[in-house]
Amino acid sequence: MENLTKRQKLLIGILFDLIGMLSYIFPLIDVVWAPLSAFLMIKLYKGNIGKVGGIISFIEEAVPGFDFFPSFTLTWFFVYYLNGKKTT
Repeated sequence: MENLTKRQKLLIGILFDLIGMLSYIFPLIDVVWAPLSAFLMIKLYKGNIGKVGGIISFIEEAVPGFDFFPSFTLTWFFVYYLNGKKTT
């Protein structure tokens, strides 16, 4: 997932956030999705941002009621706009 463009990471992040929101329909999906989302966040964003994002994503998916928080999309926004990263 290292060679993805900025736009590809955004689209994948939106997809992952939508998958996380499926637990409103299928509550047991969080048992599998919480650790998987943390792993995917770490793979999508390298370094400390990926690690911290992975922890936040895991907690957000594991705790009932927090699935509305779009952790992948917000991490993308942080990396490319708030953190000042100017790469593709």
